[in-house]
Amino acid sequence: MQSIVVSSPLTKFKVNSKAELKTEVFKYDEAEQQFIALLTLEDLDKKLAAQPEIAVDFEIAIARAIPVAYEGASGSSNAAHLFLQRVLYRINRLKLFWYDDLRHYTNERSYYLRKIRDRIEEVWQQWELSQLDVEALQKLDVKQALIERAKSDLDPPLTEDSHYIREEMTEAGYRHLLAIASLDGLVEASQLSRTLGGVSNEVHSVLTRLLVEEYGGGRLARKHSSHFITMLAQFQMHTEPEAYFDLVPWEILAIINHSFLLTERKLCFLRYIGGLLYAELSVPAAFKNYRAAADRLGLQADATAYWDLHIKVDELHGRWMLDDAALPLADMYPDQAWEIVLGYDQGKFMSDRAGAAVVRSIREVEASL
Repeated sequence: MQSIVVSSPLTKFKVNSKAELKTEVFKYDEAEQQFIALLTLEDLDKKLAAQPEIAVDFEIAIARAIPVAYEGASGSSNAAHLFLQRVLYRINRLKLFWYDDLRHYTNERSYYLRKIRDRIEEVWQQWELSQLDVEALQKLDVKQALIERAKSDLDPPLTEDSHYIREEMTEAGYRHLLAIASLDGLVEASQLSRTLGGVSNEVHSVLTRLLVEEYGGGRLARKHSSHFITMLAQFQMHTEPEAYFDLVPWEILAIINHSFLLTERKLCFLRYIGGLLYAELSVPAAFKNYRAAADRLGLQADATAYWDLHIKVDELHGRWMLDDAALPLADMYPDQAWEIVLGYDQGKFMSDRAGAAVVRSIREVEASL
């Protein structure tokens, strides 16, 4: 763990009372530990059929968290969101190979885990869609909407949080930023790889080209995640994937889990493309803020390696995604093309929400020093 001291993420959120916080944290923490134990049980489905009581605390917590997070029930919504997103992440990560003990994958096709995932995702996705005016998106001129959004988001005006990162964030805050971002940065583009099966065409080719670049053309030293390792190593921080999992806000986990969901379901392919378009277009502007902070702090080049790479290449990747993927798909699927805009707007909304959560977390850490 890095040198700065932070509290458990479940204890950071504003809730109605200290008593409520203590109760919610205890319930969700105990339930998550029970779930972690279930993940490694051999023949999980058979054991649960014979001994359903071994999951009772976990299932009670799920039943409690869903209405609190998504239906307005009383309780700590932040703690409920975090618990549910951590559960989803632990299930979804089994779709990737981590070069670890093969026994960790004993339940990768468990019916029970799929049922839990579907139970959470159904309500969560309805809640996420309620944040947007989906009906209005269905009436747009899709190509015009995408072109206008791309132009606007390539170089957006600085926000209050952007100014904070550029002008006020301390080195301790910078390290905290790296710790949070490492969860995705160290396995970057892994979900994209899950979209590449199937027939070849121009769209498939540009996605393949994008993945090959993200993976450094098959050379480990050039893989984008290797540049993130360089940044962590500069501060003598842990470079193992998921080392800082407990620091990650639920809003970041939601983006990762959302990507897993969209790449899992081919019906959501257009939404995934829209979200990926936004991600590639918007990254340079966000990373320029991090680079500006590093310059102000006098950090060495290795401490900004990952940001520098993406500032350089992702504007080009954004053009690929717009001109060679999103717009051709709008022609290919005229009746469903609005879903590309939905994916774009949803990606932007979730990214803005996550960015605000990261800045709050940084501020809390800095205030505690």
